[in-house]
Amino acid sequence: MKNILITGADGFIGSHLAEMLFDQGYKIKVLVSYNSNNNWGWLENLECRNKIKVVSGDIRDLNFCHNLVKDTDTIFHLAALIAIPYSYLAPSQYVETNITGTLNICQAAKEKKIRVIHTSTSEVYGSAEYTPIDENHPLKPQSPYSASKIGADAIAMSYYYSFELPITIARPFNTYGPRQSARAVIPTIITQIAGGRSEIKLGDTSTTRDFNYVEDTCRALISIAKSKKTLGEVINIGSNEEISIKKLFNTINELMGNNSKLVTDSARLRPKTSEVLRLKCDNSKLINLTKYKPKVSLKEGLKKTIKWFQLKENLGNYKIDIYNI
Repeated sequence: MKNILITGADGFIGSHLAEMLFDQGYKIKVLVSYNSNNNWGWLENLECRNKIKVVSGDIRDLNFCHNLVKDTDTIFHLAALIAIPYSYLAPSQYVETNITGTLNICQAAKEKKIRVIHTSTSEVYGSAEYTPIDENHPLKPQSPYSASKIGADAIAMSYYYSFELPITIARPFNTYGPRQSARAVIPTIITQIAGGRSEIKLGDTSTTRDFNYVEDTCRALISIAKSKKTLGEVINIGSNEEISIKKLFNTINELMGNNSKLVTDSARLRPKTSEVLRLKCDNSKLINLTKYKPKVSLKEGLKKTIKWFQLKENLGNYKIDIYNI
């Protein structure tokens, strides 16, 4: 880990990972999605933004990826389309970005056998058949998004077996924290309360999730990259705890000193058989293969996240009255 590339660094987890690796003294190059405004997404908010090499481009272009990985020995591949509701409307975009994009990164890394940490998602498991969910749990594509990530994972692992590419599939459960997209449930709750709404609109609140503060997710990714024992492995990143969305709402409501009412918005409900009902991580493999241990409790992480979102300059980036798919 001397020369590090982070794809998707303009996003939520990617920007935190870039910040953490920079603070640890690593030389990093980051990929952001090309746009004519030369906007670097969440990197615009980082103090280190002018001290790291920023490249604009698109992982769907193989020739671009070959040039991108030059002078790199470790790649954290986070670039992806991740919003589940949007995947119902534009599934081909998810195939092109998540599957073809991952193929391009692996192909570009193949010649020099660059170390790759490919970021997957717990959504590939679908509704839990047993808990806690370990890495042997069956995969179930309950949305076009999860199907595209299953495909991307398969492409990534095929390069390990076929071409000896030193790759690991990191599979985070639900990450949350400052800078997270408004489409995610925790920012949805916090921004509506912070915006003074008396009724908080959510989808299915009976489902459970394993939430992880973004700093813990980033530390886990770095721990995976540092361990040779993780090569060719699929590794869950999670807390081994679950909470229902309803209880999560009540916790945030209490932490924010609020008494807003919860209401179900039909527009936010997934198709019935597409909803993932339960996710709870088994992180024993991660702990056994690396030196990682979670540090931030859910309540502590929520307090940090609430504090960030309540700042006027941050809350202003979110369109509270528009449901963001």
